[in-house]
Amino acid sequence: MAILGVLLLGSTPVLVRAETGYEAWLRYAPVDEAARTKYESLPASVVVIGNSAVLDSAQRELIRSVKGMLGRTLRAGRSEVRERAIVLGTLATIRAEDPALKSGSELHADGFWLTTGQVHGFDCFIITATTDRGVLYGVFALLSKIARNQSVVNLNEVQQPYAPIRWVDQWDNLDGRIERGYAGRSIFFEKGSVRSDLTRASDYARLLASVGINGCTINNVNADPKMLEDSFLPQLARVADAFRPWGVQLAISINLSSPKVMGGLDTFDPLDPRVEEWWRKKVGDIYRQIPDFGGFVVKADSEGQLGPSTYGRTPSDAANVIARALKPHGGIVFYRAFVYDRHLDWREPKNDRAKAAYDNFHSLDGKFDDNVIIQIKYGPIDFQVREPVSPLFAGLHDTNEAIELQVTQEYTGQQRHLCFLAPMWKEVLDFDLHAGDTSTPVKDLVAGKSFHRPTGGFVSVVNVGLDANWLAHPLAMANLYAFGRLAWNPDASANTIAEEWTQLTFGNDPVVVQTITAMQLASWHIYESYSGPLGAGTLTDILGSHYGPGVDSSERNGWGQWHRADHEGVGRDRTVSTGTGYVGQYPPAVAKLYESVETTPDELLLFFHHVPYTHVLHSGKTVIQHIYDSHYEGAERAQQYVQQWKSLKGRIDEERYAAVLARLEYQAGHAIVWRDAICNWFLRVSGIPDAKGRVGNYPDRIEAEAMQLQGYQPMDVTPPETASGGKAVECMSAAKMCSAVFQFKGAEGWYDLDVQYFDQNNGESKFRVLIGDQVVDEWVANDHLPTLKAGGDSSTRHRIVNIALRPGDEVRIEGIPDQEERAAFDYVEIHPQANK
Repeated sequence: MAILGVLLLGSTPVLVRAETGYEAWLRYAPVDEAARTKYESLPASVVVIGNSAVLDSAQRELIRSVKGMLGRTLRAGRSEVRERAIVLGTLATIRAEDPALKSGSELHADGFWLTTGQVHGFDCFIITATTDRGVLYGVFALLSKIARNQSVVNLNEVQQPYAPIRWVDQWDNLDGRIERGYAGRSIFFEKGSVRSDLTRASDYARLLASVGINGCTINNVNADPKMLEDSFLPQLARVADAFRPWGVQLAISINLSSPKVMGGLDTFDPLDPRVEEWWRKKVGDIYRQIPDFGGFVVKADSEGQLGPSTYGRTPSDAANVIARALKPHGGIVFYRAFVYDRHLDWREPKNDRAKAAYDNFHSLDGKFDDNVIIQIKYGPIDFQVREPVSPLFAGLHDTNEAIELQVTQEYTGQQRHLCFLAPMWKEVLDFDLHAGDTSTPVKDLVAGKSFHRPTGGFVSVVNVGLDANWLAHPLAMANLYAFGRLAWNPDASANTIAEEWTQLTFGNDPVVVQTITAMQLASWHIYESYSGPLGAGTLTDILGSHYGPGVDSSERNGWGQWHRADHEGVGRDRTVSTGTGYVGQYPPAVAKLYESVETTPDELLLFFHHVPYTHVLHSGKTVIQHIYDSHYEGAERAQQYVQQWKSLKGRIDEERYAAVLARLEYQAGHAIVWRDAICNWFLRVSGIPDAKGRVGNYPDRIEAEAMQLQGYQPMDVTPPETASGGKAVECMSAAKMCSAVFQFKGAEGWYDLDVQYFDQNNGESKFRVLIGDQVVDEWVANDHLPTLKAGGDSSTRHRIVNIALRPGDEVRIEGIPDQEERAAFDYVEIHPQANK
């Protein structure tokens, strides 16, 4: 790996290596000399007792990592301990060699024990478990300690997973696209088939195993029936082969109509004996080729996916017919509770999409087979930046559950905005639903602990892609790491997880660890503050990309994500007394909390109540002033990310430093787009001005349409709040180059100049900025944001720093359009350096 430079920390030179982020938290970078002395007592050999692909992976991983971190190559041994060694094996196999080994506590499946003891009279370091997979997890735990410079002397540590199910879902399509994927194309599929090279799939399984994830569903929940074709099964077997050495079980999403669509039947009625037999044979075919196949994920009767309602059947009817086919083989069915009517009548005030999951599944409690798991999104809507916990978690006492989280940031910035989700997930998992006689936090309900269910656990939609660093934003991988850690141990704190990830990903420099950890921990609240306030939802474009601002898109349609903002107030009335009755789905203690405006937490007020803009929050602010203040404060804090990150220059390799800096600079600009769009929309609707005079008042801003235009023409932007003043300019000139000119009217000095332009994904326009006749900067609009038009998704800031300006200087913006992208831009802002 190339060396980019040397950083001097005190008198010790530290090599800063070029890195792409591909290794994620498994870098195995050399530890410094002082830390290396902690591991001199490690044995020089590693012996595997047992024979499996998973144990072989554990041994290779240990040898590889010790060489990378400590510069030592361990001797590899098998079956017999003849010297001091690191011994890998299950309790059963090690005890067969030396019956004296006794664990102080019972190990559950996938749990492991790191300890020291004698084997055949030799002092050994022992990594053991009840399963081979548990041994592998123990190896990764040891390596994490070494990478973080923790002592392993006299180690005696038992770790147990909180729940048996710790799975990830990928929404990959067979053509290589990924639904709600933001990091390139699929690592599994291309052109209708499984990829010929599955190296990345194997490396992904390794990453998953390192944080205790034991299953992966590889295709979109909007499933292609081709996944079950006989000719496709050998291709799936190849993916299973790539997963198997890392203890990750393959699963697939299925289309419930497959028996009819591709199976030759005239029905997919789950109660038809022919359909039952079809599933039994199909599952048998799968297990003959993939003996450790995990099972199926089902999305049905949802967003156009056919389901049992076609025949008047229930979700339990559909789930059970498949579960019974899987049960002899040990397979399971995840049946998603994301079932709702997307054609609700928005004019009816009692209609409420939030009620759908509970209404559809609560009455079926106890009717699902024991190898069915109801997969429930953490909130009742759809991965919003803040939602209350779904009441369905408390409504299934006799049914297995799993919580569905989302690593891929569909509604939280799509890996272009920093948004570390562990603090949100912790709030959800720790929330006590009071579903029984004792405390019933969500983590216990989904793990099967509260009502003694045989299985359950944690699922997250991840959507890694072919981007070198897996999730596009180098800091976004913290969310995948956090999901694995919380699925293993939901009692871990977000702070601990962020620190661990930073150490493993960027090293142990305390300045780096402190800075990045602080940025991560603040990021969810920052994103929430400039996007969706007070539980109203993310206020994004729900009819399109789910990315930029689009307040009105939630209203007057059948999707049911209504915020009910009007001239008088904002929020959904979901109370029992006067609203939709959603609150009544919660157990009494929680329902009492949310039924009253006075006791509902401010951060969820607008989810449960419609209130006037003048309503005073517990904070003492009115609702409308909170909306204004939070968006300005959030945008300002997003600007601070850039300076925080710049303080780490030289402490992080240049490749990842530059990649993160570019993302944070983009976010700082896009947070202002969000701020202005939301604030101006609420100013227009409410008619109540900002008490601080900021909204609609931009003294440093020169509107593009007010400049002297040559070739450029004014254009209306829709929705209007996503451009300053609702307008921009676009280049329609046949000469293929347009310009916009204005004269600087401020005092002589040094300034930063921001050009707000639109970067669409249907062309690569070119821009340049001139002061007089001097070109001061030029760039290409080639970020390929998720839109074909000018608006909140594509609005992007380009900052030019340290420009000397005098009164009367001519500032010229030149644009050259490309294809369907018209080199459109919105405005220029000029900021004195003293105000940075």
